[in-house]
Amino acid sequence: MRTILLTTALALVATASAAQQNVVVVTSFPKDLTDPFKAAFEAAHPDYQLEVVSRNTNASVAFLQETKGSNTTDLFWASAPDAFEVLKSEGLLAKVDIAAEGIPDTIGSYPINDPDGSYYGFAASGYGIMYNTRYIEANDLPVATEWEDLMRAEYNGHVGMSSPSRSGTTHLTVETLLQGDGWADGWAKWKWISGNMNTVTERSFGVPDGVNSGNFGFGIVIDFFGLASKASGFPVELVYPSVTSIVPANVGIIENAPNAEGAKAFVEFILSPEAQQVLLNPAIMRLPVNPDAYAHAPEGFPNPFSEEFAPGAIVFDVDKSGTRYNLVNSLFDVMITYRLDDLRAAVAAVQAAEAAHPDGADAEAKTLIDEARTLIEALPITEEQSLDPSFTGVFQISRADPATEVVGRQAEVEQEWDAFAVANYAKAKELADQAAAMQ
Repeated sequence: MRTILLTTALALVATASAAQQNVVVVTSFPKDLTDPFKAAFEAAHPDYQLEVVSRNTNASVAFLQETKGSNTTDLFWASAPDAFEVLKSEGLLAKVDIAAEGIPDTIGSYPINDPDGSYYGFAASGYGIMYNTRYIEANDLPVATEWEDLMRAEYNGHVGMSSPSRSGTTHLTVETLLQGDGWADGWAKWKWISGNMNTVTERSFGVPDGVNSGNFGFGIVIDFFGLASKASGFPVELVYPSVTSIVPANVGIIENAPNAEGAKAFVEFILSPEAQQVLLNPAIMRLPVNPDAYAHAPEGFPNPFSEEFAPGAIVFDVDKSGTRYNLVNSLFDVMITYRLDDLRAAVAAVQAAEAAHPDGADAEAKTLIDEARTLIEALPITEEQSLDPSFTGVFQISRADPATEVVGRQAEVEQEWDAFAVANYAKAKELADQAAAMQ
């Protein structure tokens, strides 16, 4: 009798388990975000169980590209709209009609959803600077409110960011400045800021962790990192520089999803008024795309639907960003990530030379410093090349995994860029050192 009861119980468990269908989502979001949504979704839809596969944005894109022939994934869930554009252009996202209540067509001037229905915005994101208030007080540093501030010598060694090749949100931040300031000026700013870097972290999460712990004072982040850290009690603040962009974080259903109905149920759930409130969880603190949600937001919480929010935000060109997605990541890594010591040495030398000649009265020294600056800011390609499909098509290999080997024509181009950067940084340091020695 006991054996019969046990067998019956096991059969009931197996039946219940079989009835509960898996919905597989590949996402770059941390557990602090995915766990509350998983719990809320499964409570609202007990027939489904959400299986969360954690990968950074670029690794997620590469994984979905590699597995398209035998797809096992239902959803892609991440912040970077240009990553969704890459997948859409390759036919890897399904076009689905989703029911959503109370969500407008745009946020600022940016469409919340893909016009073709290939992906949907569930939260909004801005990009800015978070800083540790205790750190800057201890180091007698002013608050940096603009990207230009982080270029100044006083911030040397006090800044952290992640690599865009390993963080989709960092890629968006890099691209925002390239679009807002222009190709040449944008890269110049990134080089001078990077010359002040304490570190370039392997994952985007490493930046808020470094600011929270006081390993460095300023972090270049997507806004929710700063907002969530502050809500969790860390002594941090977040500012939006004048040049920022407000774009949606998205979710899309994969073409030939094994559980397309479950995937659709999840998308409609996270767009529901109930789930939009989950975004205000202190561990998440993301900007809802439903304006009604802000009636329940904490005091002082940013509202991207208000006129006061980031009035200088640019109109982000997702097509431009998608066209040169891998190229920009490669160029950043070659010029900055992998040559960070060389770049920091050149920038520090210029800063020392400028400190030695603050008034620029010594014409010879000023000429040397100007030449050094020009060498640091020089680029191996033009913006026109960065948008030429015959050239951008060379960059097929992503460094989402640092161990990835780059081969073929992409490797040849990157080696040319590397030689260019090494020679320029070395010459810039040499000229700046000469200028600093002039008394």
